[in-house]
This record gives sequence, structure tokens and C-alpha cells, in this order.
Amino acid sequence: MNARRCDIAILGGGLAGGLIALALARHRPDLTLLLVEQDERLGGNHVWSFFGTDTDQPATDLLAPLVTATWSDYEVRFPGQTRTLGTSYCAMTSASLDAALRAALPADAILSGTSVTACSADEVTLGDGTLISAGGVIDARGIRDVTHFTGGWQKFVGQKLKLTAPHGLARPIVMDATVEQADGYRFVYALPFAPDVVFLEDTYYSDDAALDQPLLRQRIADYAAAKGWQIESILNEEHGVLPVVAGGDFKGFWRAGDQQAARAGSRAGLFHALTSYSVPDAVRFALALAQEAALDGASLKAFSARWAAQHWQAQTYYRTLSALLFAAAEPDERYRVLQRFYRLDPALIERFYSGRSTPFDKFRILAGIPPVPISRALGVLTGLGKQPLPLQIAPLHFTGSPEVS
Repeated sequence: MNARRCDIAILGGGLAGGLIALALARHRPDLTLLLVEQDERLGGNHVWSFFGTDTDQPATDLLAPLVTATWSDYEVRFPGQTRTLGTSYCAMTSASLDAALRAALPADAILSGTSVTACSADEVTLGDGTLISAGGVIDARGIRDVTHFTGGWQKFVGQKLKLTAPHGLARPIVMDATVEQADGYRFVYALPFAPDVVFLEDTYYSDDAALDQPLLRQRIADYAAAKGWQIESILNEEHGVLPVVAGGDFKGFWRAGDQQAARAGSRAGLFHALTSYSVPDAVRFALALAQEAALDGASLKAFSARWAAQHWQAQTYYRTLSALLFAAAEPDERYRVLQRFYRLDPALIERFYSGRSTPFDKFRILAGIPPVPISRALGVLTGLGKQPLPLQIAPLHFTGSPEVS
């Protein structure tokens, strides 16, 4: 049996695992790292985005090598309003994550195209029989079981398109809900990467996890045609199914997972309950972990369990909003909830996406005339009416791609 030794072994070279590796390489250069990823390219095949107001300076600095595009503002479109908000918006790609990690880590610290068959707090067994002996192990391989949660699903297909002529977009369209509403709340997400290159994502807040990829591909083509855009080629495509969490048993979720190693990213439940947004939580966790004095296996396990429990508690309000969206609003009327939200103060919207809503923000979001039937809303809030259903299946692949929703 082959053997490797290191101070920290990170399982999963996606956004969460990659940011932990970058944070440790920057702030703890004394440690030896091994980053294990089953795919050949680190980060898989994704676009991640975040608002400029989501991160403080240390987090912004850590993310900087990954950013491939930045815009000074963004737009939302609904049947009842179109609005431009002056909040900066940034996009990152799997290719930029892969390049940043390979630049920051020694070549022999990255084991890509490598599967994991077993892990504990201080050991990892790889598919080829290699045994890694580590001071501590962090499992960031993505969520696998969401059956302890209630709520719904956010699902999408995204394509990066090369057009035959300029598209004319001056800024990202974070939500275009003027499209036909189907399968719950539907919107199109558009990122103008170049004058003739646009990333289009057809996204749904749905009650089920079924993803009809051919149908969504056709709807992307139809959206482009309606804008007068002729597609020269499809440069890239991604898809995903993400849980939108309205409630559940977090302790059960934690017990059901692998108890042996520390956990990070979506495997630890670290994402925004309503938006499935993952960038702020991933970078905060990575930087906090890098500042920990003790990084042995037992200490890492305790740190990740404590952090995840605190995150679950902090997300209580956002889970309530998820419950209202899925249990109180009719599927084809859900867009009204987001349309009303986007009439609120821009600073409130910024704090919402970063997961830092103030008590007044929380009151303001729910105050006034609700865009859902009052009787249903009260039933959800009191627990006496219709409630979101348990999430019965686990997603095959959890990504952080549609970062705002």
C-alpha cells in the first residue's frame, strides 16, 4: 500500500474545499496540505457569483484570484417592475479556481482524478489503495442526504453562449421573471462576460427535484431567440439541483453524515437556506478555520460541528421565508414574493444576500400587504396550516452555481 503524510487533508476540490486550501496556504504556510478531488479539474464545471457587499476585506482578498468578471451594478426584471441596483457583482469559474489552487499549492499537494473510499479524523484511503496519514481531515465533498430537511428545490441548467453579434447587455440580469412561469417560480439569469458572450441560466423554485435538461436547454434557446440573439456555439454547460431549506432536524442531518472527519461547505449545511447561496459562508468558514490554533483531527471536528450548529441557528429566519414561499404561495404566483422584495431598500437587499439581516430588516420584509394569502401565511407561521414537505431524495450533485435567487 502506498502512503502519504500531511498536516491537513482536504477532501473535495470544489468551492468550499478550494477556499480552505487557499486560506491555509496564505495564512498557515507552515502546514503541509493535500487536496483530493475526484474530477480531473478542480472545482468541477461551475460559475459562482457574489455581491461586492457580501465580503469584508480579508474575504475579498482571498477571492480576488478567482474573480473573472466584475460589474458595478445589476438588474432585476419582473412583470410589475424593472430595477437597476448599484451593488457590485462578481463572477468566478471553475477554471479560475483550478488555476488559483495550482498556483498556490505545490504540484504534489493536489491529487485530482482521485476517489476516496474511506476517511476518519486523521486518515484517508484512496481508490488506488493509497493511505493518507494526516494531522486532520476536512470533508468538503458536497451534500449527499437532505432527507432530514423540509422545503423545496432550486434547479437549473446554465449555458455559456457565443453569439454571432453583440448582445447589448450592460450589466448582469440577476433575475428575469418576465418569462412564462412554470414548475414553480421561474427566472432567467444572465451574465454578460463579453460583448458577444453571455451566460444564461434557466432556474426554478420547484416542489420537486426532477430536472428536464432537454426542456430547459430549449427554453434557453427560446429566450436567446426572443432577445434577437443568434447562437454561434455553446461554450459550456452546467446543471444542478439544490435544496431550499424551510425546516427540519439539523441534529439528525449531522448524525446521518460521516461522523469521522470535520465537515465543510454544503456537507456541513453551510449555505443560505432560501437562496442556496454559498460563497459568503464558504469564505468565512475558510478564513476562520485558518485562524484556529489547533488543527488536529479532533479539534477540526469540534470546530466544524460548532460552526455548523451556529449557522443553522442563524438561518432560522431565512428558513421561515422558505416555508412561506413553498407552503403559502401558489407555485405560479411565487414570483410576486420576489417582486415585492426587490422594491425594498438596496442596503436591506444586500444584507439579506450576505445572511446578515438586521431585526428591522426581518420585520420590513414581512411587513405590509403580503404577496401570499394571509390565512396561508398565518398557518405556516403558527405551524397549524400547510407546511413544506420533507425533501425525500438526495441531490446527485449539489453546487453553488445560482448564487442569487
